[in-house]
Amino acid sequence: MGKGGSLSDSVLKKILLSYTYVAIWIFLSFTVIVYNKYILDKKMYNWPFPISLTMIHMSFCATLAVVLIKVFKVVEPVTMSRELYLSSVVPIGALYSLSLWLSNSAYIYLSVSFIQMLKALMPVAVYSIGVSLKRETFKTDTMVNMLSISLGVAVAAYGEARFDSWGVFLQLGAVAFEATRLVLIQILLTSKGITLNPITSLYYVAPCCLVFLFIPWIFVEYPILKESSSFHFDFVVFGTNSFCAFALNLAVFLLVGKTSALTMNVAGVVKDWLLIAFSWSVIKDTVTPINLVGYGLAFLGVAYYNHAKLQALKAKEAQKKSQQTDEEEAGRLLEEREGEVVAGKRSESQD
Repeated sequence: MGKGGSLSDSVLKKILLSYTYVAIWIFLSFTVIVYNKYILDKKMYNWPFPISLTMIHMSFCATLAVVLIKVFKVVEPVTMSRELYLSSVVPIGALYSLSLWLSNSAYIYLSVSFIQMLKALMPVAVYSIGVSLKRETFKTDTMVNMLSISLGVAVAAYGEARFDSWGVFLQLGAVAFEATRLVLIQILLTSKGITLNPITSLYYVAPCCLVFLFIPWIFVEYPILKESSSFHFDFVVFGTNSFCAFALNLAVFLLVGKTSALTMNVAGVVKDWLLIAFSWSVIKDTVTPINLVGYGLAFLGVAYYNHAKLQALKAKEAQKKSQQTDEEEAGRLLEEREGEVVAGKRSESQD
């Protein structure tokens, strides 16, 4: 078929690869969420120790990140001074540890489906914190959209059959800490030209998280685990669970690197609907019509938010290209003018 055929094959290959990365990320994200619920839920595996589970994840991920960076040289570590680590990475690590602790704790009290509905508030939290820290510009239409997402989540909460106020508090706290972490990454790292991919992020942040989690673990969970003589560490369950958590970070690295962050956001919406369906059909969680109406409203708000971000990104790219074209045109005209001046001087010298 010639060049046209080879081009079509190339485009088809890229599309198939993109869908493969999306499918892998959805599968691993889905697996980690359901696996964590299985371990922490008192009606299932019955190991309600979210700090301990998070510490196991961080230990495993930190170890593998060190091996990948120091031994296999998969990615290069970022050059970082001690002052920068203490002023930038440590606060991010503290927020990440709190976010993981609270989000894992919520699985003890809430259904998987309802947790996904509450997570729809993430854009609201990120935008609100971004505005308060002057990283985002306040726009009335954006705030109206944020209120529509909040209203949708409120309706979903109203229709929740297994509503637990403490569980909701934990999940909302996790959303707030995670949103603050995302904004601080922009302020403390991205603004300084430092970009961490999921592997280097675990390399620097996971040990920091372990230190912060160790403090509440000593007082909250260690005394109970010490008295529980019946507990034996299940290497198969916790090993596979930790491996899935690490593989999810690699999948994020692949998905964002080969497609875009926006693709991951869209894939996240698909994953949330799949989790709601799984929670209702397999785990037998109750999902009411009011739940679905509320989450549907929130979903539309999130979809519009992602669409607006995509349009803003396209406009920014177009402006950058236009500016680059103008600069190239100005340079070309300057060169032509200089050439004319040189030619004029030569003709004068010849006269």
